[in-house]
Amino acid sequence: MTSRRNFLKSSALISAGAMVAPSVISCGGGAKKSSSKKEIGIQIYTIREQLNADLTGALKKLSEIGYNSIEAAGFANAGGNYQFYGKSPKEFSKMLEDLGMKLLSSHTTFELDKADAVCAAHAEAGCKYIVYPFLPENLRQNIDAYKAVGDMLNKMGEAAQKSGIQLGYHNHAFEYTEMEGQIPMEVMMAATDPKLVQYEIDIYWCTKAGKDPIQYFNKYPGRYELWHVKDIDNTPEKFFAPVGSGTTNWEQVFAAREKAGMKHFFVEEDRTKGDIWEDITKSYNFLNNAKFV
Repeated sequence: MTSRRNFLKSSALISAGAMVAPSVISCGGGAKKSSSKKEIGIQIYTIREQLNADLTGALKKLSEIGYNSIEAAGFANAGGNYQFYGKSPKEFSKMLEDLGMKLLSSHTTFELDKADAVCAAHAEAGCKYIVYPFLPENLRQNIDAYKAVGDMLNKMGEAAQKSGIQLGYHNHAFEYTEMEGQIPMEVMMAATDPKLVQYEIDIYWCTKAGKDPIQYFNKYPGRYELWHVKDIDNTPEKFFAPVGSGTTNWEQVFAAREKAGMKHFFVEEDRTKGDIWEDITKSYNFLNNAKFV
């Protein structure tokens, strides 16, 4: 399976053509519009291989399951043009709209000197959020490095707000591992302006790191507008699982949504031991049927 880091590094090649179908197929008609009144989103990194094989078909299948909001992970600069999965920002957004879905957020790594242009392209696509998805090792060598990341995120947040969108930061497990007597995530929280930088908590990675997401919601209320709703199985490996089939007490987690400040959530499953379409259908059905969501 493709790792998130390798996927992000190769996104420019993907956008240049690998994820583009041989011919452009009309997205209008034939797609089942979601009848759910709930907003149930998905981070489409989850189906990266399926998108690579058939962009239009994979997106249509998501709509047919019932997902109605999308977080992308395929934005790149292709020959001087910013694209989502080989499509212009407006083209990709229109594809989703025709399928009854909306592009709310996008995972994108970028340099500070490109922030204005990258954020403007996301605004063109109608994104409400742009999320910095992964911190490379050279930016997390010590606590001072995490403080510097906080300064960088503040500046990126300023660029995002000039385009009318909100910057976010997505965690993995390493931000919760003690370093020099401190928790890097808490250092970043202290270093970032809440108005400029929101956080997208990945429930799986926070839990796998041995931390309680609810404790962080209570400690940093209103800082978690976005969630990755991702379950963890009951094995020593603590592998990914369809939402509702693992060990996470989702009723307790969602009971803290107001304290957290959560506005949107996205299902994600980084890897699967079975069929990914079956897994994300199970996740959708669990969330759609859960009275506490």
